[in-house]
Amino acid sequence: MQNTATTINNSTEFNQKITLAITGASGSAYALRLLECLVAANYQVYLLCSSAARVVFDTEVGLKIPGSPDAARQFFIDRFNAKPEQIIVFGKEQWFSPVASGSAAPKAMVVCPCSTGTLAAISQGMSDNLIERAADVVIKERGQLILVPRETPFSTIHLQNMLSLSQMGVTIMPAAPGFYHQPETINDLIDFMVGRMLDHLHIEQAIMPRWGYQSGTKTK
Repeated sequence: MQNTATTINNSTEFNQKITLAITGASGSAYALRLLECLVAANYQVYLLCSSAARVVFDTEVGLKIPGSPDAARQFFIDRFNAKPEQIIVFGKEQWFSPVASGSAAPKAMVVCPCSTGTLAAISQGMSDNLIERAADVVIKERGQLILVPRETPFSTIHLQNMLSLSQMGVTIMPAAPGFYHQPETINDLIDFMVGRMLDHLHIEQAIMPRWGYQSGTKTK
């Protein structure tokens, strides 16, 4: 079994640490691409994946994510050719993991995709699982929290929860890709959203052309 304490202590070779949480909302392809880009940027990723997210992975992209944190860790390391200590997966009730405490949690966290149920729990501080607790920690420590809800239409309840979180300093970034870069594939749309997430995390990216700089831009 992987020695988590040793793994966490061997993190000096990475640029920074970041928490990535994946919930059961549609949009698992966004999470996969973001994780790929974080690994390529030499970030150490603390990965949290809900049970519903595993169902969505199987449904949307045909991936069967192991339920065991150690097995899931190895699955993602193999998939993205990551370093042995680069991706660390925590189970939903591993309350002694670093993300559960302000003294050890990374200062940045992304929930992608973020279900409206998770969004509601975070907005009310109802930390019933590790994803919700990790988000609560980032908020209370004045860190950077990005939520990527994927739902349509939004109800008044959803909008009120997002407004409440935005007023706390949380970035609400709905999975709503633009089309000004003239996308030709689904991957182009995915990269648009992931590129915006990377921009907000201050991570250099070249997967999404910036407004006014894309080649062949037509002006009137």
